Amino acid sequence: MDNIRIYKTIDEYNKAMGIETLHPLVSFIDFSKTTYNEELPSAQSFGFYTVFLKDMKCGDLKYGRNYYDYQEGTLVFLAPNQVLSIENRQPHQPKGWALMFHPDLLKGSSLGRSIQNYTFFLYEVYEALHLSEQERKIVLECFNNIQLELNHNIDNHSQKLIISNIELFLNYCTRFYERQFITRKHTNSDILSRFEKLLNIYFRSDLPQSSGLPTVKYCADKLNLSPNYFGDLVKKETGKSPREHIQLQLIEVAKEKICDKSKSVSQIAYELGFEYPQHFSRFFKRCVGVTPNEYKESV
Repeated sequence: MDNIRIYKTIDEYNKAMGIETLHPLVSFIDFSKTTYNEELPSAQSFGFYTVFLKDMKCGDLKYGRNYYDYQEGTLVFLAPNQVLSIENRQPHQPKGWALMFHPDLLKGSSLGRSIQNYTFFLYEVYEALHLSEQERKIVLECFNNIQLELNHNIDNHSQKLIISNIELFLNYCTRFYERQFITRKHTNSDILSRFEKLLNIYFRSDLPQSSGLPTVKYCADKLNLSPNYFGDLVKKETGKSPREHIQLQLIEVAKEKICDKSKSVSQIAYELGFEYPQHFSRFFKRCVGVTPNEYKESV
């Protein structure tokens, strides 16, 4: 990227947007009231958690072959130091809001200990959360409560109340994402089918011998999804993680190979991507309850 702007602090970004910093570790921004006073970059990176609410109808947005049903606002989540690309660099007055909070704000709090559980901060931008009208109202109410605390004189309760309202907002977003997984059930089923097909092809090729066992990231990349979104989708749809699905497929292929009595356990282990046969034997026994040789004798 030829022009990336990195904002290390909340105050640095506030100054670029022409707004006052009310708290050094958290900011709520109404973009209709900003005056961006820097050259428009091709990308931005923030040293803090950032949530953008784009408050406008986006037309007929498509996900795969399906259209979104919820277009009353779009939430995009960024973890610290992620890069946000800006496709339209024409000067214009943006619409919407942003919530930004520094990891230091959360130190010693329950949210600080659980922030990694909000995996949507590591989703890709195209895996954004699309809101219904009612969901949008709830989000704006959460934002309004945070803004009220920022406008209040800072006292011994400020940080605790701000963090509580941020945590409430994130918990609502967890619920809304679960709804989104449900409303995209047909699309999700297609992804799961492609995932199973991908594993089937992988284990029946020479890839395990040259590249080892497939990782969750490898599968997500092949399906054009972020690993976190892919993991959450599979877990919500099936109750099992992608890693568990990979292991189940591996065991099924291993059983088929073991039934070919012309192959040794060592040969099968190498064909499946294990560096050492004993690792394969331990893995097989842990999953099936018997060793590969014991399984071979039983079939």
